[in-house]
Amino acid sequence: MNQPSEPTTLPLFDPAVLDHRAANSARSARVSKATPSYISDHRARLRERFLQGGAAAMPDYELLELVLFRAIPRQDVKPIARRLIDHFGDFNRVLSASPTRLSEIDGVGNAVITELKIVEAAAQRMARAKVMQRPVLSGWQALLDYCHTSMAHREVEQLRVLYLDRRNVLIADEEQARGTVDHVPVYPREIIRRALELNASALILVHNHPSGDPTPSDSDIAMTAQIVRAADSMGITIHDHLIIGRSRELSFRSEGLL
Repeated sequence: MNQPSEPTTLPLFDPAVLDHRAANSARSARVSKATPSYISDHRARLRERFLQGGAAAMPDYELLELVLFRAIPRQDVKPIARRLIDHFGDFNRVLSASPTRLSEIDGVGNAVITELKIVEAAAQRMARAKVMQRPVLSGWQALLDYCHTSMAHREVEQLRVLYLDRRNVLIADEEQARGTVDHVPVYPREIIRRALELNASALILVHNHPSGDPTPSDSDIAMTAQIVRAADSMGITIHDHLIIGRSRELSFRSEGLL
């Protein structure tokens, strides 16, 4: 007598079953993580407007949204962009804000901070490439653009020294000191020592005023005079001292202060 056949079942750990379950799980995960259509449509519209009209066609918060798309792939980033603009004031100040201050904004984590700092670094590197190893005096506007990109929106004072060779080609751009919101320590001897190391023939001093007003203080004028005396003793020329404000700069030479 034939034995009754047992119901056909697949073993619990049959590879086919596991593969099927894994595929279903992956599909479910994709569905659950899919970007809502209203967000993907909004992102597509913003990208299209940017491609057609460039940055000039967009307010700061929308340009910031475009940057945040990469950091936060499946979330509406408009509220974060608006919070950043409201807190810091404009697109440039958001990019130049310190990671510590950025992290204080709700919704801003490491991914957002990293993306913002990448954009800031790219902007500075592009501006710097237009002035390094090139004659500075014949490309003065490019130099001013670079200084504004690098320093105009910083929250503390910074002194940079631009070292030039005998042809007035920029051979080094170095941060000499960083200070507080209204003061930066300056060491003329260190500036001249570095110029001698680089075999520089001339210097341009650049520092920023976080207040936004590039009007020189009495200490700015006195400090410049000290550096000029130290440079003169070594046969080094000080071409200018630029103070970078938020929307304009001041030249000591143009103002008759040098």
